Amino acid sequence: MRQSKPDVIVLAGGLGTRLQDAVPGVPKCMATLAGKPFLEYLLNYLQNNRLQRVILSLGYLADVVKEHFGDRYGTLALEYSIEDEPLGTGGAVKRALPLAATESVFVLNGDTFFDVDLPEMLHQHNLSKALVTIALHEAQNAGRYGVVAINSDGRITSFSEKQPGVGRGLINGGIYLVEKDYLSEHPLTGTFSLEKDLFQQECHSTMIYGYHSNGYFIDIGIPDDYRRACEEIPELMRL
Repeated sequence: MRQSKPDVIVLAGGLGTRLQDAVPGVPKCMATLAGKPFLEYLLNYLQNNRLQRVILSLGYLADVVKEHFGDRYGTLALEYSIEDEPLGTGGAVKRALPLAATESVFVLNGDTFFDVDLPEMLHQHNLSKALVTIALHEAQNAGRYGVVAINSDGRITSFSEKQPGVGRGLINGGIYLVEKDYLSEHPLTGTFSLEKDLFQQECHSTMIYGYHSNGYFIDIGIPDDYRRACEEIPELMRL
């Protein structure tokens, strides 16, 4: 039986190359918003969704994150998975998976804030008996991210590459709910992309579903959006 409170892996090992002018010398997840690191807002979001255990997947300047947060954040127990070299999103998740104790595992990109109802997403995941559920956001400029297509049952049928000029459409919101056995037993190893090398390649043959949410969404990886996040997320979360 699938658990009601899956463990969470947060992919927070990014260098934040595009943000170096705005937030020099810190990992991207530690970029500050109203004096608090972005990762703190993510952890509060997970706590508000009544989750209990988070594995932080780190790489660049991992000690900065570990020293700041320690082994707990509020009601969340924290563990760490450290990359010696960049492994891509897929490699990072596979490295962290042995630390997860639940059959289903949430995976979050550590540079994206998407206000999804995670218990409701889990409910849909269980009803559909999905191996993977991806939170989808309807964006005005979907071409910047790449468009996701779903059928009438909510199953994902295709992912398109970034296409400048494409208008409104569904995009990958950077929150995944995956079955641990599916990923841990998958033959892909080493450095690989969860999105391009796994989800895009297997959506035709694997039970990969979309969960459409109208919640607030922002990706802080671009300086203009980071500056916008500095104004909007503290107001949204009120820490």
